[in-house]
Amino acid sequence: MKELYSAEDIATTVQRLGAEISADYPAGNVLLIGVLKGSFIFIADLIRAIAVPTVVDFVSLASYGSDTASSGIVEFRKDLDMSITDRDVVIIEDIIDSGRTLETLCHLLQQRRPRSLKVCTLLDKHARREVPIAADYVGFSIDNGFVVGYGLDMDERYRNLGTICLLPQS
Repeated sequence: MKELYSAEDIATTVQRLGAEISADYPAGNVLLIGVLKGSFIFIADLIRAIAVPTVVDFVSLASYGSDTASSGIVEFRKDLDMSITDRDVVIIEDIIDSGRTLETLCHLLQQRRPRSLKVCTLLDKHARREVPIAADYVGFSIDNGFVVGYGLDMDERYRNLGTICLLPQS
């Protein structure tokens, strides 16, 4: 594996993203929605970098299965526990690749009438985008390749790495 981002790079970027979100919502009461499972480490660090009151909820969607390429079919596995109606919401993603999962989630959440809906992603793989969707807060922009670590996995492995690494192509 080749290291793309060190633990220090990630920590600096998470602090920057936390400051940007804090500045955009000075009154606080932001609802962060983590997309499981990949975002759990990122959201845990990010919430501590946000200086305004926040609450957290989670959804679970899947489009990879055990492969390294998206299947194109988005499976909804866990819904929110709280209402988002008339709330400021920020979706927290580990990575945006094709954009299909995020597009599906945004469409679903917009139907629930949030006051605002933004997206924060640690990694943006814009070259692979299949749908026109963009994040409001981006940690790192990356090229093609399958990345793991800091919550990102390949078939449930490598989430525990403290760095973000590129898997060699097989």
